[in-house]
Amino acid sequence: MKRPHTYVFWGGLLMIVSCSPQPYGSAVEQPSRLEAVSFADVRIDDSFWRPRIETNRTVTIPANFQKSEETGRISNFARAGGLEEGPHQGRRYDDSDVFKIIEGASYSLSQTPDPDLDSYLDGLIAKIGAAQEEDGYLYTIRTLGDAKEHPHAGDERWAYLVHSHELYNVGHMYEAAVAHHRATGKRALLDVAIKNADLMVAEFGPGRNYDVPGHEEIEIGLAKLYQVTGKREYLDLAKFFVDQRGRHENRTEGGVLGPDDYGGSPEYAQDHLPVVEQTEAVGHSVRALYLYSGVADVAALSEDMSYLAALDRLWRNLVHEKTYLTGGLGSSREGESFGPAFALENATAYNETCAAIASILWNHRLFLLHGDAAYLDVLERSLYNGALSGVSLRGDTFFYPNPLASDGKTAFNQGSATRAPWFATSCCPTNISRFLPSVSGYLYATKGADLYVNLFAGNRAEIETASNRVAITQVTDYPWDGDVTITLKPERAEEFTLYVRIPGWARNEPLAGGLYSYLGDSPGSPSIEVNGDSVPVRKERGFARVRRHWRAGDTIRVELPIAVRRVKSRPEVKPNAGLVAIERGPLVYCVEGVDHGGSIDGVHVAPDAKFAVNRRNDLLGGVDAIDWDGFTAVPYYSWSNRGIGPMAVWLPAKP
Repeated sequence: MKRPHTYVFWGGLLMIVSCSPQPYGSAVEQPSRLEAVSFADVRIDDSFWRPRIETNRTVTIPANFQKSEETGRISNFARAGGLEEGPHQGRRYDDSDVFKIIEGASYSLSQTPDPDLDSYLDGLIAKIGAAQEEDGYLYTIRTLGDAKEHPHAGDERWAYLVHSHELYNVGHMYEAAVAHHRATGKRALLDVAIKNADLMVAEFGPGRNYDVPGHEEIEIGLAKLYQVTGKREYLDLAKFFVDQRGRHENRTEGGVLGPDDYGGSPEYAQDHLPVVEQTEAVGHSVRALYLYSGVADVAALSEDMSYLAALDRLWRNLVHEKTYLTGGLGSSREGESFGPAFALENATAYNETCAAIASILWNHRLFLLHGDAAYLDVLERSLYNGALSGVSLRGDTFFYPNPLASDGKTAFNQGSATRAPWFATSCCPTNISRFLPSVSGYLYATKGADLYVNLFAGNRAEIETASNRVAITQVTDYPWDGDVTITLKPERAEEFTLYVRIPGWARNEPLAGGLYSYLGDSPGSPSIEVNGDSVPVRKERGFARVRRHWRAGDTIRVELPIAVRRVKSRPEVKPNAGLVAIERGPLVYCVEGVDHGGSIDGVHVAPDAKFAVNRRNDLLGGVDAIDWDGFTAVPYYSWSNRGIGPMAVWLPAKP
């Protein structure tokens, strides 16, 4: 019999988790749609992702906590709580960084017990609890009396929500609180979050304050709190914030973005039109993608599908016209924003790391709503390229922007031409720390008795479907190799459908919409064997569909035609005219000066270039390098790990 369950958001993902009865009411049930398998039920054990997750645990999270201590981010809570003396240090949104690291640390605790980290979190959460005001308000810069000294914090509560980040900060706290409660069973931070959320419910809503957050995020956090507590008013408030965007008639002056505010217009904060009327992704890219993720949460949890048409329009606009080959989003440094259609400059590309992570969160939600692999194609492209490039191989330095070209001299990364250990605004390092431990949560999904294999990585998982419990293993050297062996061990033999994603790159389509296309012939078609016997590849929405009576020990072998491919852009992408890029499987490649005597001048990809793939275990933690005509390319995610120098993704097709 299937055990009791509730639906929980982990790492921004809607997941199903078996659990004991909840302390805050009954489970929140969902209609029949795809449900993500919790990262906690999937153990990645391969040579690609496992070392990165471990580096995040042992290096990135401790480094982020240390920087938060050095910069006063943690002291701000202690001081606001009267535990030590001193003024506020840093910026109005620094509280959110601490919450994000707590979230990541909680995910890590779920996978790898660590008594020292557990104890450290207890002490840190005690400081956060002390900083909370009696009615639940939590915003250290105001509690310490320093808000009026900051031009964007507002003179009093909720006075300048377009830029105060009051609601943004606590949205991240809600996510951290749910993660910590799930990882440890402890309620200290969850109780702080609930007290604050109850204040939000009392302050905002119909007949009360109609202002909306300038930087979206609280919508995601409220949805998570609703999932763990069953308090419908949290979901209702998330829906209220979504529905009030673009509706200014009841706003106070501090709740409307005007032409004199940073960013210049309501488009900057996606506040120009009601969400259901929006057709183009505009404004600050991270704010937008957090909003779109929150809208998807509201649609799924409230069963209000009226939002889907708008989400689909926005997705097509982004994927068909505004997405970089690496999956990066947000081309303009000005306002960290989306540019016009096809304005995809390379050296000046902004592509904030947080935007790539937010794109992954949003596309995963859309996949769960629609069941189409096209969303996973975007997710995978962002995962292996746009997001992973944001952190060094050592795990202690970070990119804020992620350009597709660099001269090795011009500072683009907050004053540097390479990764940096920290920033005055350090949303990206802390976002990396919470994102990497959740990667395993994207691998699988279920719908009723059926099982979906979304991504490929060596792993072991225990998956509960609507009618069975299935142990599954993947053995693969992905992304270097396209062979994947999947072994199923259902608790009892049963007929169901196994859906195995056929990536866009293996279907001869980099992304839906034709923004990019491959040159030359396709290297072949995917093949599938079950217990050594070939089976037809019946495709359905980007998945191979295999239905049969499955028994313990059944083995599926998937062969994806991985090969070096040359890529071109649509003619409308003027910066890429006459240029091609190189891909292999899900990886975008680049050339670096360090492999070419310090300069990449003269590097080109002739139409008749003959590529050789060479495994280099001594290079960049172990990569497949691509060599041709005396030139070498390495995965884009790995660039700038060997010193400062020039780099390019798009290369001349002629000398």
